Amino acid sequence: VQLQASGGGLVQPGGSLRLSCAASGRTSSIDRLGWFRQAPGKERAFVASFRWSGAVTTYADSVKVRFTISRNNAENSVYLQMNSLKPEDTAVYFCAAYDPARARYDYWGQGTLVTVSS
Repeated sequence: VQLQASGGGLVQPGGSLRLSCAASGRTSSIDRLGWFRQAPGKERAFVASFRWSGAVTTYADSVKVRFTISRNNAENSVYLQMNSLKPEDTAVYFCAAYDPARARYDYWGQGTLVTVSS
């Protein structure tokens, strides 16, 4: 499975950005796509996920209400709409695909940098 992430950039506090993640290859082996982020000097942390079965979405407490993950069925991809961005949202954001057979996020895309600053 290959993942292509895009959409990062510089935005002012309170602004919005939308990240995209497109999956290709053996997508039948995955059952969800997720977003993680890693801020400078911190460990990578879960942000949100979208599970195909039941269209189940999950969010980290720090982004609930402000971020929305959705799926583009036609392209087997997900979007992460980020609103009311805060400086503490600054991080490299990574898209990942979950393999239920291995019970883990087994595939990772390249990161995309999101900078929230005035």
